[in-house]
Amino acid sequence: MATPQDVLPAPSALDRPDAPPAAEARIVARRKPGQWAAAAVALLLAAMAVNSVIRNKAFQWSVVADWFTARSVLDGLALTLWLTAVTLALGFVLGTLLATMRLSANPVLRTLSWVYIWVFRSTPPLVQLLFFFNIGALYPTLGLGVPFGPEFVTVRTVNLMGPTLTAVIGLTLLETAYAAEVIRGGILSVDRGQLEAASALGLGRWRVLRRIVVPQAMRAIVPTAGNMLIGALKGTSIVSVLAVSDLLYSVQLVYLQSYRVIPMLMVATIWYLVVTTLLSVGQYYVERHFARGATRDGLPPTPLQRARAAFVKVVRA
Repeated sequence: MATPQDVLPAPSALDRPDAPPAAEARIVARRKPGQWAAAAVALLLAAMAVNSVIRNKAFQWSVVADWFTARSVLDGLALTLWLTAVTLALGFVLGTLLATMRLSANPVLRTLSWVYIWVFRSTPPLVQLLFFFNIGALYPTLGLGVPFGPEFVTVRTVNLMGPTLTAVIGLTLLETAYAAEVIRGGILSVDRGQLEAASALGLGRWRVLRRIVVPQAMRAIVPTAGNMLIGALKGTSIVSVLAVSDLLYSVQLVYLQSYRVIPMLMVATIWYLVVTTLLSVGQYYVERHFARGATRDGLPPTPLQRARAAFVKVVRA
């Protein structure tokens, strides 16, 4: 007759209360030598590029340092920032009107807005600026009066359209076309079911726009608008062909007299890098502001918060 000891298996070491604890399983990360090799090659190439820039005497870094904060350069930078702010602000105001026309049920308004966007997005910005700069060849005078009748006020186009005003008008009309599409895309990204639910609750159109449409549309608008802002800042450099004293034209005047082309171009390049970096940082925090509540997990930590956490971890270790 079989005994219980013959039928049941022998107890394992884990079942014995007096047995020593088993060692915990160790998780070993998968080795990725290819990624480390690629990172090493990339760092080596980056170090070689930085070394070539720093040690190349042709850049004349002493000249760059002397002219970096010169009065003429700072005046050109101020005009560049002013052009960027004015053209982008006016562009978004007019772009909002165009986007509303594109979303309108009126076929005439939709067609007119589409034609405007099609024309200004299809032609190069430099061609548009040169066209407006030579507008006097088509319209020597501009008048205000009765159509097909007498004119009460007449202004010569040559006296009205200077280089700076031409740059503002040309860049504004261009940014309007892009801003209209950005705003239209942001509005279309909002689910229409939410608008129908808001209407069912009896909310007014202004409250629906302010509380539902705009906060959600801004999540789609801000990233593209930030890219537009940086693009507009760099795009103002084309006004130098109209002899507008922006940042690029200011450094061009200097190197045409001193023949120091490379260092003066580096002055403009570094200033563009500084301003675009500051704008990118601002864009990052604006995006975080409008991204609140978009996910259940909350917002990821900022680079400053990550650096602070890493510093605290090192100190405590």
